[in-house]
Amino acid sequence: MINFLTEIDHHFFKIKITIKMNYLGFKPENIEKTVDELNQLLCNYQIYYQNLRNYHWNIGGEHFFDLHIKFEELYNEAKVSIDEIAERVLTLRQKPTSTLAEYLKNADINERSTDDPKKMVANILDDHKKIITNLRSVIETAGDASDEGTIDMTAGFLASVEKNSWMLDAWLNR
Repeated sequence: MINFLTEIDHHFFKIKITIKMNYLGFKPENIEKTVDELNQLLCNYQIYYQNLRNYHWNIGGEHFFDLHIKFEELYNEAKVSIDEIAERVLTLRQKPTSTLAEYLKNADINERSTDDPKKMVANILDDHKKIITNLRSVIETAGDASDEGTIDMTAGFLASVEKNSWMLDAWLNR
């Protein structure tokens, strides 16, 4: 931690204020909230990722080629997002959530299994709603902390999840 000492001279008295900030210039209490939101996002992405792997491995029938490729695209994108989220938490000098037990306990997304392609896509869209809500919350919390790095990262994720939701919804409702 870096300690900044500020003196305010006001006619009759001096006030010394010590503000603790981390190496990026953030107040610890502001970063705690952002890290909590990021770890929630990490939990959600991990369960989402595993659901996508499950669907990718178990898709069959007439939609195999379309959905097998799309599910692989989505889980590869999720894998990159997971790593970026965890590394952002580390950049903020905190510890990312990292065990399966923690993911299952804390995620808003549930692990799911189905053999029905339409149900797979509907489940992914439901997961996307939860991730979008979580991403917007991270962006709001990071904004309160003036954490532009986190905002930039999560805004990119948000745009991608929204676009994939549009595509999957179009497939589901054709």
